[in-house]
Amino acid sequence: MDRERYPRTSFGQARRTPGRHGYVAYFPAPIPRALTFPMSTLALLGDAEASLGRLSGYNRLLPSPSPLLRPYILREALASTRIEGTHATISEVIEVDAAAETPNHDVEEVLNYVDALDWGLGELDRLPVSTRLLRGMHRRLMAGVRGRERTPGELRRSQNSIGGATVQAAEFVPPPPEELPALLADWERFANEQAEMPVLIQNALLHSQFETIHPFLDGNGRLGRLMLVYFLIVRGRLDAPLLYLSDYLEADRQRYYESLRAIQQSGDPSPWIELYLTAVQTQAGDALSRAARIVDLRQRYLEEAAGLGSRNAFALVDLICQSPVVTSRPVEERLGVTRPTALRLLRRLEEKGVLSEGDRGSRGQRHYVAEEMMAAVAGEGTGGD
Repeated sequence: MDRERYPRTSFGQARRTPGRHGYVAYFPAPIPRALTFPMSTLALLGDAEASLGRLSGYNRLLPSPSPLLRPYILREALASTRIEGTHATISEVIEVDAAAETPNHDVEEVLNYVDALDWGLGELDRLPVSTRLLRGMHRRLMAGVRGRERTPGELRRSQNSIGGATVQAAEFVPPPPEELPALLADWERFANEQAEMPVLIQNALLHSQFETIHPFLDGNGRLGRLMLVYFLIVRGRLDAPLLYLSDYLEADRQRYYESLRAIQQSGDPSPWIELYLTAVQTQAGDALSRAARIVDLRQRYLEEAAGLGSRNAFALVDLICQSPVVTSRPVEERLGVTRPTALRLLRRLEEKGVLSEGDRGSRGQRHYVAEEMMAAVAGEGTGGD
């Protein structure tokens, strides 16, 4: 790590650790509580706030938002893990998730991300944004996937690095492990302060500081991006995880990495904050248009289901909204019906044009696909598929 590229700023500095085996690492300062920004950043902040407000307001108008959330969460999980090198597609993830099939390693990483977020949302009333919360999410994020041997759920006790085969050759070396308690204590305080700065700016700074600290041996990027959406829910800016910011960041990952590095090298958070605010504005707009399309499709599917003379058909529509790929098994389990009844319902909706028969899964299960819903959920947005 080139010490000269990381001079002292209000965000920290690079310096050599003591001892004959010392090495250069970055030592973050406490998160600044007061910052000034150019007018360009403030203009972006206003646009992002407005877009986020429209998305949050639309969510409150949804007649039954719960079945609509799963595709959004899957989309965010996929994009975040793809930044780290996975090669799954949203269609593959939805199919495996719907049919409860054994996932490959890439899909398993995506589903772990969903599990970690689900667990964190379930702890909202019990745990503040804290190291304990981060550890619980991290444990679920890393269960059984790449990095599972690297102490999931435990703060690192050894030095990690980014780029290069050794600490000495690394492009960036996070703070030594003995620095973590004080740094994470400051991160927690800042997360739970009613800071004078806007929540979106606070969220951006929390993310950059978390990625700089890199408190775990693996999975820091995925967990940090998960917290971007989670924090907005904690602070009441979103009622549900309808925002998939990683879609935008994955599409421009080089700029994402460079903007975070600019904070460490020059002490200028503006490039990262402006990228983040642009991502919020863009992805909130995309999420809003997808939600409108999904709601329209749901209404049309309900009208088709009304002609079937079965209340189970309405429940099946909500299941389709949650997962555009279905098999008889989840229909049996969720609706509490027999296999013949489940198959009959699926075939009736196929006759109505809601579903079409897809390929068989790895276990020979017949897949039914709501192709219009799949297009609304999985069709290319900012970050693509």
